Amino acid sequence: MAFDIFAELPKLLWLVIAVAAFLAVIGVLLLAVDGGPRTRYDWWQATCFLAPAGILLLTGLVYPVIRTTVLSFHGPGGDTSVGWDNYVWMFTRPEILLVLRNTFLWVIFAPVLATATGLVYSVLVDRSRYESIAKSLLFMPMAISFVGASIIWKFVYAFRPANADQIGLLNQLLVWAGGEPRQWLLEGPLNTLLLIVVLIWIQAGFAMVILSAAIKAIPAEIVEAARIDGVNGWQQFWRITLPSIWPTVTVVLITISVQTLKIFDIVRTMTGGQFGTSVIANEMYSQAFRYGQLGHGSALAVFMFLLVIPLVLIQIRNARRTREAQSL
Repeated sequence: MAFDIFAELPKLLWLVIAVAAFLAVIGVLLLAVDGGPRTRYDWWQATCFLAPAGILLLTGLVYPVIRTTVLSFHGPGGDTSVGWDNYVWMFTRPEILLVLRNTFLWVIFAPVLATATGLVYSVLVDRSRYESIAKSLLFMPMAISFVGASIIWKFVYAFRPANADQIGLLNQLLVWAGGEPRQWLLEGPLNTLLLIVVLIWIQAGFAMVILSAAIKAIPAEIVEAARIDGVNGWQQFWRITLPSIWPTVTVVLITISVQTLKIFDIVRTMTGGQFGTSVIANEMYSQAFRYGQLGHGSALAVFMFLLVIPLVLIQIRNARRTREAQSL
């Protein structure tokens, strides 16, 4: 389809208006900061610069959280109070318990295996001859969106009958080994584990980059002293490398865990949540926007939010401890 400049004029006009409005806000903000009181100028400056972020936080996060919490105690239309019924439904219906089990599997396997893969890889390629190339290969999936990665892996798991040519890599390997092709994404709970592999493939590069930087920050004197004492590679990893980078490992684990709790794109793209593969975020979307059950969807959203809070608090506490340790 050819690009029609006249048909796109309204969109371009709104784009120009948005950019002009943004520049106007920035200009007014800078003028306000410059014309502020000379006494307690630091407070005035901090208030001016933090106010826009605070307003966006209130309108984009705090208000939706309060609104969603209120809706979680209401019926499908959001106009009739039902008390705790939506939460009772969430923990008593077998299909929702399956969703919670799947989410539990994601949170257990994805962060641990992605972090372990990144850690082992970063240790193996550290200071090797082709370190940069090896790291680039593992980091490349980070440049692909979750939807793009899901489409790639959907081809890997693709199924064709035994008498047809296989286009899926996994089934082709199975046929070469003398087996029959399988419908991998229809067989639970194996299909959930195969979806988790996609997230591990994406997040392992992130873990590798962070952990590799932490490994390189270990003082060379410690490593050299250990080698003089005669420790082998395995002992060096368990007694020096891993204890030295453990705070970083924790940060990576928690970051990927938060990402995993919100996982939606992979499940939606590869199975649509069918065949027993749904997770909380996907079920929340289905209940609220496909089935018109605002109360059920809101209850699932609140539950997911409550699961994320402890991880965020642990992350904040670790960051504070790290700053305190660095200031000593």
